[in-house]
Amino acid sequence: MKRIQAGFTMIELIVVIAILGILAAVAMPKFIDMSSDAETAAIKGVAGSAASAMAMNYASRKANSSKGSAVTNCTDAATLLQGGLPTGYTVTSAAIAADATVSCTVTKGTYTATFSGIGIS
Repeated sequence: MKRIQAGFTMIELIVVIAILGILAAVAMPKFIDMSSDAETAAIKGVAGSAASAMAMNYASRKANSSKGSAVTNCTDAATLLQGGLPTGYTVTSAAIAADATVSCTVTKGTYTATFSGIGIS
């Protein structure tokens, strides 16, 4: 008489569970510390937005001196951003001469990023 197998054997189930356990053990460290990567990406995004706002303000002010805002310090980037600088972020003060570019630093906690500030009077 032929016997028909109706399910998995205990050994097959144990092997599958062991493989899933190994995969989980390998993958978990990659997902546990994602918060630092997210903070780094967020601060780089804010720095990029500030640099873009300064560049757009510079172009607007050069095209028509009654448009845009005068920028003489890196901290002026906060006023150029729509909605202002996000809560918890600070821009380090650094003077910027007219038509000059300076490296500005944005900080949140222990995370920092730099962007190019462009001065315009």
